Amino acid sequence: MDVILVFSLFFLSVISQIQSKPTLTVSPKTLSKSGDSVLIQWSGIDSPSKLDWLGLYSPPNSSHDNFIGYNFLSSSPTWESGSGSISLPLTSLRSNYTFRIFRWTESEVDPGFHDQDHNPLPGTRHLLAESEVVGFQSGRGPEQVHLALTGRDGEMRVMFVAEDPEERHVRYGEKEGEWGDDVAVARAGRYEREDMCHAPANESVGWRDPGWIFDAVVSGLKGGVKYYYQVGSESKGWSATRSFVSWDKNSNKTVAFLFGDMGAPTPYVTFSRTQEESISTMKWILRDIEALGDEPAFVSHIGDISYARGYSWLWDEFFNLIEPVASKVPYHVCIGNHEYDWPSQPWKPDWANSIYGTDGGGECGVPYSLRFNMPGSSSEPTGTRAPATRNLYYSFDMGPVHFVYMSTETNFLPGSNQYNFLKHDLESVDRMKTPFVVFQGHRPMYTTSFERGDAPLRERMLEHLEPLFVKTKVTLALWGHVHRYERFCPLKNFTCGIMGQKGEDWEALPVHVVIGMGGQDWQPKWEPRPDHLDDPIFPQPKRSLYRTGEFGYTRLVATREKLILSFVGNHDGEVHDMVEILASGEVLNGSDDDNGKVSVHKVDATHYSFSNYVWGGSVLVLGGFVGYVLGFVSHARRPAASGRDWTSVRTQET
Repeated sequence: MDVILVFSLFFLSVISQIQSKPTLTVSPKTLSKSGDSVLIQWSGIDSPSKLDWLGLYSPPNSSHDNFIGYNFLSSSPTWESGSGSISLPLTSLRSNYTFRIFRWTESEVDPGFHDQDHNPLPGTRHLLAESEVVGFQSGRGPEQVHLALTGRDGEMRVMFVAEDPEERHVRYGEKEGEWGDDVAVARAGRYEREDMCHAPANESVGWRDPGWIFDAVVSGLKGGVKYYYQVGSESKGWSATRSFVSWDKNSNKTVAFLFGDMGAPTPYVTFSRTQEESISTMKWILRDIEALGDEPAFVSHIGDISYARGYSWLWDEFFNLIEPVASKVPYHVCIGNHEYDWPSQPWKPDWANSIYGTDGGGECGVPYSLRFNMPGSSSEPTGTRAPATRNLYYSFDMGPVHFVYMSTETNFLPGSNQYNFLKHDLESVDRMKTPFVVFQGHRPMYTTSFERGDAPLRERMLEHLEPLFVKTKVTLALWGHVHRYERFCPLKNFTCGIMGQKGEDWEALPVHVVIGMGGQDWQPKWEPRPDHLDDPIFPQPKRSLYRTGEFGYTRLVATREKLILSFVGNHDGEVHDMVEILASGEVLNGSDDDNGKVSVHKVDATHYSFSNYVWGGSVLVLGGFVGYVLGFVSHARRPAASGRDWTSVRTQET
């Protein structure tokens, strides 16, 4: 009898454990495209805790510590019952996903083991449940489609990503669905884990297979014509049909949307801070592009592109975010510190020790160089097995504007290849053909933010580049890096020029504008009084005509007679600042004489559609996470912000 009793008790114990084991289910198990949502449901969580969390894993065999991201179960309204659900949009990483639930106890919280946003990373000792695999439908065609100008008439570059190197094409034509013989073969390329220069980019925690990057040039385009196109192949499937309007070399009008430092959002928390404001930036730009109808335009993103910082799936999130815009109009970029910088990079002058640090997360410009292909052939060797860094400096004409891009992360001093290019390019501009010159780079020559670390670089830009700008009468100099908008008067050596509005002699001088307000929300302070550095008083110098911490973008519209640059704010999608410059170089409303006052015109809130990152559950997820962090940080007596201001103002994170 004793043996039977022991066996019975053992059997009942096993049955009880089986019945109480948590369950984790996902639906659907196959998604049709990036951005589609999966519903994750769980039940049977015994004694639920606010620290219980859900991890996202791709590929499914990733170790527990190598998650893509996570959300706390407490983001579900019913979590205290031991059951709940979260709906998450997923981006295809060309591998399947699984989800895992872990218990994390308060005693295991390690404040020294935290993410880039200083939140403690959750522990993985106690696995409670794991889901089945979630994948993406085969034959759906490539994704991450984006366009670029080649610098040659009648052409458009089309780039996209697929899971294998099998031959893909771009088929295009003036009528949707009627492709005829207009087909361009796409060249396939990729980069490897060994090409990354350091962790986290070359370690398991940050590396994920980037897929194959395809690059095609469609040619023979008529000017100012709307073309429809698809990318893919018969065997692997074709993408949805998209369209663009080709550039007309005879056009007398230019439209562009310009900003820096945007990044991308994620519906989960991850190792690197992500940028929620980027959603609004893309939403309003898409509205403006759709309002243009069949008028060509392009986007200019001047550095600090995805903020992946070595976590490769954030590049996929970024391209998924911009695809509705970048598949309609060319998307042009220049390199920033978060794409390139690492101590092993070849250019490291003594004066730059405080400038070129570890902001690239070990990527060393490799993903940036392969995922984009800008006009020209600028490159710098890496000194490693990695391919040369590309897309550093280049220029092109669009209507009445000549656009120039530089790299502030590589050698720009006299005698360098870059300086020689910039000097020759600016001195060769035909102002009868392109009366306006717009120069762009990442780190600013002028700013009134409290950015002391970059002072040695700004000094050399002022010494070597500003005289070139003044001599060649650059119209606008646009910069990023500082995550704010700031417009200056026409400047030379920190002095506002005389604009001749009262009959005086005047000189055409560049108008510098900082446009790093695309989405990154680590915002530096404005410069305080030099004799009261610790007091929160930030006088606005006379040369700074308009400055704000609001996020947004700039809209450039130029004819042969006048260029208008407008700042559009993200909170309402309307114009908050504007400067008008005549072809002669005269600035109509940008001198210190008018105190920066401008006539700001409201913009009609035309209908727009932008759904890639419209999810309800993620707001709760992030809200629950912020609530937890605030509680934990308060307990640990660490300073923190609240609400949308997740992090207090910093001076060096740019």
